[in-house]
Amino acid sequence: MKDYIEERVLEIARYIIDNNTTVRGAAQVFNVSKSTVHKDVHERLLRINRDLYRRCSAVLEKNKAERHIRGGMATREKYMKQQNINY
Repeated sequence: MKDYIEERVLEIARYIIDNNTTVRGAAQVFNVSKSTVHKDVHERLLRINRDLYRRCSAVLEKNKAERHIRGGMATREKYMKQQNINY
């Protein structure tokens, strides 16, 4: 694996852990695709640093478990804006 890829993998993993962010959020910050972030943290990171992999996976699993809540809140806000209702 090339050095710059390994550095990116470690940077993305640390960013996800430090900021408790999603794959999509990390992809936007690092200007790469969601697929690249996913491959970096699920395949490459495991070969580079197992401890960091476990910590990063825990954050991503938590985010995955909560995503239906975030989606519901976004939908609620969308319809509230359309109806100009403030709860």
